[in-house]
Amino acid sequence: MNAHSSPRRRRLAGASALVAAGVLTALTVPSAALAAEGDTTIDLYNVNDFHGRIAQSISKDSAGAPSPRDGDAAGAATLAGALEQLRGTDTSTSAFVSSGDNIGGSTFESFIQDDQPTIDVLNQMDLSVSAIGNHELDKGQDDLHDRVIGGQGDGVRAAQWDYVSANILDSATGEPAFDPYAIEEISGKRVAFIGATVDLVGQGLVAPDGIAGLEMGDITTEVNKVAERLTDGNAANDEADVLVLLVHDGAESSTPVSPTSNTDFSRAVYGVTPKVSAILSAHTHQTYSYAITPTGGTTPRPVIQTGSYGFNLGHVQLQVAADGTVTAPVAENLRLVDGTYAKDAAVQATVDTAVKEADRLGAVELGTIDRDLKRAVQSPDADGLQSENRGGESTLGNFVAEVQRSQTERQGSQIAFMNPGGLRADIGAGTVTYKEAAVVQPFANTLVVLDLTGDQIRQALEQQWQPSTASRPFLKLGASAGFSYTYDPEATAGARITSMTLDGEPVDADTTYKVTVNSFLATGGDNFAAFKGAAAKQDSGMVDLEAQVQYFRANPEVAVQEDQRAVGVRVTDAPEGGFQPGDDVRIDLSSLTFSNAADQGGTVSVSAGDQELATADVDNTIVDTTDEQGRATLTFTVPEGTVATPADARASALAVAPTATAPTVTTDEPLVVTLPNGQTITLAVTVPIETAAEPTDPTDPTNPTDPTDPGTPGAGDPTAPGTGLPGDGTGTGDVDGDGVADGVRPGTAGGDLAFTGADLVVPGIAAGVLLLAGALGLVLARRKRAEREATVLTD
Repeated sequence: MNAHSSPRRRRLAGASALVAAGVLTALTVPSAALAAEGDTTIDLYNVNDFHGRIAQSISKDSAGAPSPRDGDAAGAATLAGALEQLRGTDTSTSAFVSSGDNIGGSTFESFIQDDQPTIDVLNQMDLSVSAIGNHELDKGQDDLHDRVIGGQGDGVRAAQWDYVSANILDSATGEPAFDPYAIEEISGKRVAFIGATVDLVGQGLVAPDGIAGLEMGDITTEVNKVAERLTDGNAANDEADVLVLLVHDGAESSTPVSPTSNTDFSRAVYGVTPKVSAILSAHTHQTYSYAITPTGGTTPRPVIQTGSYGFNLGHVQLQVAADGTVTAPVAENLRLVDGTYAKDAAVQATVDTAVKEADRLGAVELGTIDRDLKRAVQSPDADGLQSENRGGESTLGNFVAEVQRSQTERQGSQIAFMNPGGLRADIGAGTVTYKEAAVVQPFANTLVVLDLTGDQIRQALEQQWQPSTASRPFLKLGASAGFSYTYDPEATAGARITSMTLDGEPVDADTTYKVTVNSFLATGGDNFAAFKGAAAKQDSGMVDLEAQVQYFRANPEVAVQEDQRAVGVRVTDAPEGGFQPGDDVRIDLSSLTFSNAADQGGTVSVSAGDQELATADVDNTIVDTTDEQGRATLTFTVPEGTVATPADARASALAVAPTATAPTVTTDEPLVVTLPNGQTITLAVTVPIETAAEPTDPTDPTNPTDPTDPGTPGAGDPTAPGTGLPGDGTGTGDVDGDGVADGVRPGTAGGDLAFTGADLVVPGIAAGVLLLAGALGLVLARRKRAEREATVLTD
């Protein structure tokens, strides 16, 4: 143990206090009748990932009737009422335990008060033991030791339960940094609850400076060490009759884990010693209950997780035979959100006080925004009112997505998406309060980081077009900054997304990206099945509202971004061989503006190289239920070549000089659309455009125009005989400075006018300037092309 460890504390007689208050109802546990004669029955009730869900939050259907879904919270008062009814007045035969994350990632009424209300209600419910979850360390190990466990500080009431973890180790000693286990006497048996914690370091679940000096041991190895000490027959080692593992790690789905799965949790399920009679898991917010026989064992043991937030209450019944054999005839999840259990009045009073204080604190300023953050809207109705349009891109949706990406960067997040149904209020320009931020996202979803391939991201975007049976035909996902895509609104299902970029680079179909979504989307909510198919899911545990609060703390003055993350583009089909001079091209654009943002509209243009080909005004008319507002059509004819063909090299000086120009080349230039806000879209089609050719290097020894090249006669040699006419490649050196090429007979213009040399100077300078301008233009064009290469939609 390190210096922070404190003596194991016995739980308070919270149940007795509630009896005195007259709020307990006596009820014997029905499953006790299952015990054989001579068996000792032990009932364990457990939760995991409660995350401060002290207030009840239950979804409703369209008629307003309760319609619970995963992620709802029964509330602390209902949880307390269920425990009272199930445990009865004699609590000596049962215990209430947790597998961690009791605090952290909490809803507004709890996290705004440093989770003290959650600690208070769990104390009232007589929580006995809890594993240490990653969120217990959100504010660092000192906060857990000194405030949560120690209760230091004015008005701070400590947790009256034991926090345990066998595999959070002190780096200096290699020993557990916290109590590795706690023993409770239940039904006359010594029951040891061994704790274990998900890999905090390898998964980046907590701030590194908050766990400095700590390291993570392997769950299976460290739990087995403790189990061996507790059962080795040495009384000095705190012998136990029954061992139970409280592990803050879990399976990624409700399907029983496989022995071949290479995860810490699957190895623990099979590899933790058979002496451990039950595994109560957590962290992945899954709901499951099954039995697996461990390696080297003969008796199946239950593996259970209750989901999260107090939606369910886990119940595991253990029976200890006279010979010490432990079996588990009952392992179940009891639903708390369906009205079966009455609320406890004393706990409800604690919750009401916390909510009232949260309302007061909700008036506190978080920061400011320079303009409104709004959801998309439909066309005005007869009364001029505009309802929400979940099919439209919005500044609020994109803002929330960026907030969630930035707050999960620790988990490696690169992209984030936000479902429009999770946004329930706008935020007006100016000061933003806690309460205003809270009402935007009232569902208290946690943020989940998914491993998705580029193709899975494309599939998710395709699923914005909802099934025909859905109540809304289209749901527009908010997207984080740096991610953009184009789509064809008239394409067939599965082929609508035409390009995607991240920070200007194409999103590769086979590359895996870290994508943040809320826990609702992560489970395939709103028919976004692609998110559910992620190769890996990491629930950060951070609530969406908490992420927004932390974002404002880091960015107290927010400038709202109004760049489009998605634009509809449909281009005339290119003929075989590509577009050629004289071909007509049409580009239909949509989703150029937000339906509920200021300073919209203007004109769009399309260019190729440095040549603007067409412009058009933007139509801001709202198109209901979709994201098609902000439409424009650009039409143009691919231009013919306009640069004069160079004259014959033997033409006269007077004939050549007036038409002297840079040599030209025809290149296939991509079409670039420029939006009113300055964003550009580089299309995947090209048109032939003539541009000035890059001049050759005058120092190149193979350059036929290099005057210092001692090349062949007639190829720049000043002593070579020739006509001396510009462009003939013959001797042009004027060594004696008389303005006439030495060794050359001055030619005539049309046989009439004498060639004086002065006629060469201005045309020669002009030609040089033209060549330089052509070179510069080409460099700039190349530089621009390099900058926008593979770019689809950029600022």
